[in-house]
Amino acid sequence: MKLNETTRRRFLSSMGAVGGFSLAGLAMPYYARGSSSRPVFTSGVQSGDIDVSSGVIWTQLDRPARLHVEYSTSDRFANAVRITPIDVTPQTGLAGKLLLEDLPPDQDIFYRFRAADLQDINDLSEPILGQFRTAPSGKRSIRFAWSGDTAGQGWGIDDEGMRTYQTIAYHRPDFMIHSGDTIYADNPMPDEIKLRDGSVWKNRIVTEAKRDIAQTLDQFRGQWAYNLLDNHVKQFNAVCPVFYQWDDHEVLNNWSPSTDLRDDDRYTEKSVTTLAGRASRAFHEMAPIRYVADEPGRIYRKISYGPLLDVFFVDLRAYRGPNSLGVDATFSDSSRLLGERQVAWLKRELVRSTATWKVIACDLPIGLVIWDDYGHRSGNESISNGDDGAPLGREVEFADLLRFIRDAAISNMIWLTADVHYTAAHHYDPGKAKFREFLPFWEFVAGPLHSGTYGPQQLDMTFGPQVKFMKAAPGGSEQNLPPSAGMQFFGLVDIDGQTEQLTVRLMDRNDTELWRMTLDPQISS
Repeated sequence: MKLNETTRRRFLSSMGAVGGFSLAGLAMPYYARGSSSRPVFTSGVQSGDIDVSSGVIWTQLDRPARLHVEYSTSDRFANAVRITPIDVTPQTGLAGKLLLEDLPPDQDIFYRFRAADLQDINDLSEPILGQFRTAPSGKRSIRFAWSGDTAGQGWGIDDEGMRTYQTIAYHRPDFMIHSGDTIYADNPMPDEIKLRDGSVWKNRIVTEAKRDIAQTLDQFRGQWAYNLLDNHVKQFNAVCPVFYQWDDHEVLNNWSPSTDLRDDDRYTEKSVTTLAGRASRAFHEMAPIRYVADEPGRIYRKISYGPLLDVFFVDLRAYRGPNSLGVDATFSDSSRLLGERQVAWLKRELVRSTATWKVIACDLPIGLVIWDDYGHRSGNESISNGDDGAPLGREVEFADLLRFIRDAAISNMIWLTADVHYTAAHHYDPGKAKFREFLPFWEFVAGPLHSGTYGPQQLDMTFGPQVKFMKAAPGGSEQNLPPSAGMQFFGLVDIDGQTEQLTVRLMDRNDTELWRMTLDPQISS
């Protein structure tokens, strides 16, 4: 169904009554009416990494403050559980997040924050509220969305704002996967961009942090804070958990240990390791992602969302070797993309999974050729090296993983990704591949959420990808189309609680359904 203006207005009106309190109140509480001595919530609320019994909640303030938190299964906050207050300081970018535990399964959870200036801890602000639903312990139907790529190529908050988030919210997903490029730290944002037809795109909001590339910790934090100024994003975050992963633009384009900034006059900080460290810290401060005790800063993780679904988030950025031609015949640590420890974790958790469906959320497509140097069409930024041959370089690591999945008879698995700024459905067929030791599988691509739209990428036939659907910019001179062109994409996944069938739909920001397919599960006896 297409979300026309009449339907959209009706939807927003109905959302205003969600849970018995105003959606506008969720995203923008009584800021203007508050006392100047009271802290201001600057970025709304977020929730994430929700499972059967727990979830992370987040907010940010304009000053050091004492943050009071309570939650309830009632929108009236009857019998609310109060959490021990925490102090929010500049050490965490004035952001605070908490893990709520011991929650009932399959239950709406309403939460609210209040804050007091540390100089007057008894004068509490008005509340800011949010909600999420915990994962089911039984086989109920599940719906989730995924996409990636927010505020890239200079396309920022115009008069319409980041409207794809509103369109996704219309479908009331249980959660959304943000597949990476959550910010564009290396893309300065101008006030205006002249379009090819002579009209002008105007960024209604441009902050100091967005006028330059990010190098300092505060600049990386500011990149995140910019996205959270958009009303569509804030309203979405207040009612839908987001499960985050990252890719390259959280630091800079195509970064790896081989990135050399000595001749890049934009950067006074020349160490990509230092930049990545600051970016990682900002990512964990500003996103509602869980901390992993044995490896602080880790992004790869599994979220069990009831008996029908496990989601495996992988990280193809933090553990990679240097970007190279990708044709090494001898596999070594420098050829790795996932890294030895992450591969071992993924194999172990896939074998242990008892969920009907296993979804691998990957920040890069497997069979598309993504050049490290687009201008010269050289270097290997992603997995496939473009030679259509037997696995070499980074392809060896993925060949080993796919062979393991086959040998362990792991079924009902799909891959979800973004990155390339168009939408597609790829079927990987060993009968059409150079490397054939794997089970057939699907990979679905969706994005951007609010960035430029690009033309299709070259396929590499090492793993036999077949394009079953694609919608992209024409390519050539017709690249980097603005969000106003309408080619902003997301995907929806529905798992039926009775049949356990999984349906994938590829959508655009006007809510046009572009393509769909339904997969039947293999049920073991």
